[in-house]
Amino acid sequence: MTDKNLPKEYYLESDVVKLAKDLIGKVIHTNIEGEVTSALITETEAYAGVTDRASHAFGGRRTQRTETMYKEGGIAYVYFCYGMHYLFNIVTNVKDFPHAILIRGIFPLNGSTTMLKRVNKNKIDKNLGNGPGKVTKLLGIIKTHNSISLMGDTVWLSTGNFNFDDSLIIADKRIGIDYAGDDALLPYRFYLKFNDVSKIIEEQKVFLFY
Repeated sequence: MTDKNLPKEYYLESDVVKLAKDLIGKVIHTNIEGEVTSALITETEAYAGVTDRASHAFGGRRTQRTETMYKEGGIAYVYFCYGMHYLFNIVTNVKDFPHAILIRGIFPLNGSTTMLKRVNKNKIDKNLGNGPGKVTKLLGIIKTHNSISLMGDTVWLSTGNFNFDDSLIIADKRIGIDYAGDDALLPYRFYLKFNDVSKIIEEQKVFLFY
């Protein structure tokens, strides 16, 4: 079985919540200054554009930062959060429909030595990639990758060879968006039920081919 890159059409899906769930189990890759890494996507959050009070584009807001969200799906939306972390989002849907999916959690697959060095850690554990700030640090993603195409050879996604039953994927409310009122309670966050993802990988005896 081979691992295929996600096509452009994948990102043009109009249902951002459906896509956020489908991204669980996909694989994200980066090639930063010749250092190639890949990781399993384990947690995501959907942001449904102009109607979603938690979205940067709520109400049709268009600024220098949010303009990226209005582009055609299949690009990265990267921004600096709380003066501390870069956050990586995937822009989805067609042009002028500013949907985005935040990648909140990953588990290292290939290039783990490089990823551990980036975060000054010695070993992989279940907490290594559990948070959007950790995601970008592990993968080497920074602000210069904002608006980059996910069809290129710097940041891209592939199908992965992992098969997760729906019962293992939990839908819950998003984190850190109390300002969004009732929209803060929407079940737009998805994550794998098992804490130790490495056990899932071992049990499925998955081999990835790039």
